[in-house]
Amino acid sequence: MPSIQSPNWGRRTLLKSGLAITALGAPPIIAARGEASVKIGMVDPLTGILSALAASEVEGAKYAVAVINKNNGILGRQVELLVEDSANDVGTGVQKTRKLIERDKVDVIFGDVNSGIAYAMSQVTGELKVFHIVPGGHTDPITGKDCKWNVFRICNTTSMDAAAVTGDLVKRFGKKFFFITPDYAYGHTLQESFIKDLQALGGEYQAEMLPINTSEFSATLIKAKAYKPNVLLNNMGGLAQINCMKQFTQFGMQKEMHLGGALFELESVRAVPADAQAGSWDMEWWWNQPDVPEVVKFVADFRKATGKTPTARHWFGWVAVQSVKLGAEKAKSLEGPKLSLAMEGLVLPPDVALQPGQISYRAGDHQLMSNIFVGDVHPPKGGNPDDVFTVSSIVPGEKAAGPVSETGCKMVHPA
Repeated sequence: MPSIQSPNWGRRTLLKSGLAITALGAPPIIAARGEASVKIGMVDPLTGILSALAASEVEGAKYAVAVINKNNGILGRQVELLVEDSANDVGTGVQKTRKLIERDKVDVIFGDVNSGIAYAMSQVTGELKVFHIVPGGHTDPITGKDCKWNVFRICNTTSMDAAAVTGDLVKRFGKKFFFITPDYAYGHTLQESFIKDLQALGGEYQAEMLPINTSEFSATLIKAKAYKPNVLLNNMGGLAQINCMKQFTQFGMQKEMHLGGALFELESVRAVPADAQAGSWDMEWWWNQPDVPEVVKFVADFRKATGKTPTARHWFGWVAVQSVKLGAEKAKSLEGPKLSLAMEGLVLPPDVALQPGQISYRAGDHQLMSNIFVGDVHPPKGGNPDDVFTVSSIVPGEKAAGPVSETGCKMVHPA
């Protein structure tokens, strides 16, 4: 037990879903130079249907914090990650964001996997002038018509993900789609983007929009079967997508239509049987890039530290923390307005970007312009349970995103 003089006296750590979460009211860690730590607050749905994706984002951020703290921290100060559970609820996410800013005095906010929560959080961080990174909430308005000077995003917009894969699906399988889509911010903008791209190619569709936490898909799958599409797009996320994939294969529908969509993330691919490990999808980052030495090293180091192969969600968390370090060192400050200006146009170095090409935050809308890996999901190859995706093409972010003028973003900085 620490003595009363110990700097860790009174500091409690809670374990939830296998993640270390700093307890409420903990005093700041005091760095060797006598300065308070840099505090990053992270809000993600650690419980609920998106919890596996959230857990990976948090784990990636924790890994980045550990690496950075071994290398003099941020601005010479150690970094502390305070994690809160949004429980996949907008009101809870907003309340936790305010608590982190007003009570815990965090310098930066990350979150949320749920696009609707991420959007609501941005209202709070904008009001309180706190720098905010959205690692994995995709709905377009966050860096589109409702963009804010203090908000940057790492994952793609739904428009980018749809644009990257729609043409490939039409070319290979046909123009008749059936969408199964979650009824919240992410699903709405994703389906709208797919429909726009599909109709531009002369396609047709039917769609069913379901609650985000749907577990029974029989009625919807019967409708899809009757429609006889070329492609069924499973746009659900997390556990809902997993359940839909399982039921799709139980009905034997993989013999009648092709599977596809924007995202079938590694966390979800791992959780379905082999006959559901199928279809043509986007990956927003992929671990198997043997021609990129920085990726090979990162994967090896991450596996050594965690025992896991990194996913795109791990990469989101990694990039979020590293971006704060890069921006703060450029701005020589963690103040929201200064950090935001420093981040505009910021190019990620190769050991952070972990992919080919120049990866940067676009100044006009604060969207990260990263590559989109398009390809096919399949059962594991070569005895590696994580070798479940083969990349067929890499679509540059700028190509998928289109110009800033089409996003609706009108960036305004505070005076």
